[in-house]
Amino acid sequence: MQDMEQQALVEFTERTTANGKRIGHATLNKPKALNALNLSMIRLLMPQMLAWQQDEDIVAVILDGSGDKAFCAGGDVVAMHNAMLEQPGEVPRALEVFFTEEYRLDYLLHTFNKPLLVWGNGIVMGGGLGLMSGASHRIVTETSRIAMPEITIGLYPDVGGSWFLNRMPAGCGLFLGLTGASINATDALYVKLADHFISHALKDDFIEQMLAIKWGGTQTLNHEKLSGLCAQFQRDSQSQLPRCNVKEHHSLIEQVTRHNSLEEVVSAIQALEPMQDNWLARAVQTLNAGSSVTAHLVWEQLKRGRALSLEDCFRMELNLSCRCGEAGEFQEGVRALLIDKDNQPKWRYESVADVPADIVEGFFKPIWDAQQHPLAALGKE
Repeated sequence: MQDMEQQALVEFTERTTANGKRIGHATLNKPKALNALNLSMIRLLMPQMLAWQQDEDIVAVILDGSGDKAFCAGGDVVAMHNAMLEQPGEVPRALEVFFTEEYRLDYLLHTFNKPLLVWGNGIVMGGGLGLMSGASHRIVTETSRIAMPEITIGLYPDVGGSWFLNRMPAGCGLFLGLTGASINATDALYVKLADHFISHALKDDFIEQMLAIKWGGTQTLNHEKLSGLCAQFQRDSQSQLPRCNVKEHHSLIEQVTRHNSLEEVVSAIQALEPMQDNWLARAVQTLNAGSSVTAHLVWEQLKRGRALSLEDCFRMELNLSCRCGEAGEFQEGVRALLIDKDNQPKWRYESVADVPADIVEGFFKPIWDAQQHPLAALGKE
């Protein structure tokens, strides 16, 4: 019975195409929890994705979420909070296992050798963005709401954030990381978190058209065929594209993030508060209410991540995430937002200026040497 219940957390199907090939289809299946990712789901996805990658008859894979509200609203941070309660002041084993396996899965999706389409409808946050960001064909819809709001819980934008935030237009990655700002489909296209906009109502038709493609044995051509189909459906959806907040404010975002210190950047963002713009106002509000420690982690991870490979970004993030598990800030943030729901986190420091440099450096202090690192084999398998 337990195996059946676990199996239902992710549904796997295979569809036969018009020319006899097959398309794998994985659906996150916890709609009441907005398809939040837990360890059981990761352990279902990983072997199936590997199997599909090695199966010559599988020509493409679709990954989506059950229901219309969310693709995936993040990771199971409540379970992490409980693990931190049991092992205060140290790295909880459960956190190390979760983040290790999550990042391995994220890396597999980044390096998947076949067309991988993620249908990012509804809420796509945190761990959901980790699943989506590495796909070759990332679809957003009129209801897509994307964010890395970890500053609200004392974590930081992980799941490859050190990689993809650094590849956004100037200043956008830092701004979104510090403010946890929610972006829509048009924003996602602008900051390179999505590839195509397609109306959610066209999803079933789109999948039927995928099955009609004359798939071959050449991956480059298969990618091009799927890109062509996406472009066709985007043209049919163009009238529903929402306003692009990030593009509209990009010059301002560049201006406030151009400073040489975190304190100056935060002060410049906070000075935007009087502006009569709801999107900017919410961004400032989230920064003001968030963890000052997280703000420093965002600043440092992006600075250090610029020169790192994708593999090394994930290795740095695993170390950082485990350190967050022992520091207390992450535990307190989850308590305030999701456990007691008082929305009154007792952060350790009142402002970014109060956070000592050695505290920040401690988060980046290696837990393992290079050979012992749980992700040491990443990219070398």
